[in-house]
Formats: sequence, structure tokens, C-alpha cells
Amino acid sequence: MGRVMAVSFERYGRLYYLDPGDDDYSVGDRVLVPTDSGPEVAECVWAPEWVQDEGFEGLPICAGPATAEHLERDAMNRRRRAEAKLVAKKLIKKNDLPMKVVAVDFIDSGLDFDQLVVIYFTAPHRVDFRALVGELARTLQARIDLRQIGSRDAARLVGGLGNCGRDLCCATFLKDFEPVSLRMAKVQDLPPNPLKISGACGRLMCCLKYEHPLYTEFARTAPAVGEQVALEDGDGVVVGHQVPADSVVIRMSASGATRSCSLAAACGARQLFAARVAPAQAQVPQRKARTRQRRSDGGES
Repeated sequence: MGRVMAVSFERYGRLYYLDPGDDDYSVGDRVLVPTDSGPEVAECVWAPEWVQDEGFEGLPICAGPATAEHLERDAMNRRRRAEAKLVAKKLIKKNDLPMKVVAVDFIDSGLDFDQLVVIYFTAPHRVDFRALVGELARTLQARIDLRQIGSRDAARLVGGLGNCGRDLCCATFLKDFEPVSLRMAKVQDLPPNPLKISGACGRLMCCLKYEHPLYTEFARTAPAVGEQVALEDGDGVVVGHQVPADSVVIRMSASGATRSCSLAAACGARQLFAARVAPAQAQVPQRKARTRQRRSDGGES
């Protein structure tokens, strides 16, 4: 077992897991997180706890609590990011470029002459921003890196609420974007309406991938809609599936009433109906064969 803590750079933002080492931290403490550009200030949102090692191997070690100097540097960088975003929007509007600024990252290596401003933007097509880079560099007195991103990455950086009312999955815990197809929505009996199955990015919701294996396995084992089954109190026809409840809806042939039946009972009812119908179907070809034989014998005579 090992100790694990969770931190976030933004309030209600993505969680990052760290190894607290030998130190103890409380929720709300400001700590230092090691990054490629140096330690950055983050907030502890999950105090260190003992957990199983599975899935938490090789975590970065927390660099310790943030000092007053680190907090002052973090506040200054936040002001610089806000200023750079405002300047970028003004210059983009001035140059009449089809660009939308999504986020700005200010990388400070501790030297006044080695500062990098990374600007993430979206655009409907490739944009020639060479003139814009020069104006930004002169205005911000820093190196400029413009990066065009897609709609999903933009939703991850901006954040927001999904159709379920909770924070976007991509902005909280999703690490990689897996392909999502319209077939997944059809398997889950969702309406093919883009307004209902699309996320904040305008693409199909990533959560369609979560329950797709469950629906696929249910469809493989459960009786199909329209299939006849035999229950203890009579025969019926499957008219619907209730995957979250692990059951099927059956309409009784005698009374016409519908009832919910568990998947295990429905599979047994299907086998019972098939076993009862199979002998009757097996006798039909034999009768036809005998009829053909009698006709052939009469023709020969």
C-alpha cells in the first residue's frame, strides 16, 4: 500500500495525483507540484490516504508546501495570463483574424528574459498568424507560441456543465479522448438528435462510451424484442429492454398486460419456449416427406 493525495490547479478543475512523501497535508493547503517548467502552485483537494498500489505506481512526489514567495509568483503569473489573453483578443480583432482565444499559459522559468506565453485558440481553418506573433512579442515582451486546438480540447480547457448538470468529464478526470460513434447511441436506444447526444464541444458525448459494453453484453444475452418466451403463468412476447435494471419487458399473450422480468428469468423462459416448440417444428418436415413419398409412389403405379 502507498499514500496518495490529489491536487488541482483550478477550483473544480482536473485532479492530479501525487505521492505526499513523509509530509501531511490538509484539504485547502497550497502545495508545489513538479512540472516540466518547474514547480507550480496547486491546491490540495484530497488529503493523503493509504490506498492500494494498483493504478498509483510511479506518481510524482509533492515538492512540499508553497511558501509566500511561491504564492506571490503564482498570483503574478495569473495576472500576466489575464493580461496576455486580453492583449491577444485585441490584436486578433485588429488584424481581423478568424481566431478565438481559449486559454493562455504563462511559463516563467524564473528569468526575466526567458518567458514564454502559450496561447491556445480555435479556428475553422488554418490561419496565417505570422504578423500577429510579432505584435504579441513586442507588446508582451516575451516569446509567443500559438497553438491551434480542436473543439474537444477547447471544451477541456474552458470547462463547463454537461447535459447531466455536472462538470464536463474532459475537464475533470478524462485523460484521453476515445472514439465515439453514432452506433453507440443507437445501441443504447437514444434518439439520434444531435442536440441531445452532443456535448459542449459539439461532438458526440464521451459518456456514450461508458455504458456501451454493458448494453452490448445485455443485447448478446437477452431475448431480442419480438421474441416469444414461455413463463410459468403463460406465454408472452418481449417488447422492451431495461438495461440499467437488468430486466426485460414482456407482454403476455393471454391478457395483453405487460410485466417486467429479470434477465435470468427471461433467458430461462426463452429456452423453455424453444424446447417446447422444437419438437413440433421437427415433426413438420417428416410429414411433408411422407406426403411426397406417397405422391411419388402413386405416380409410378
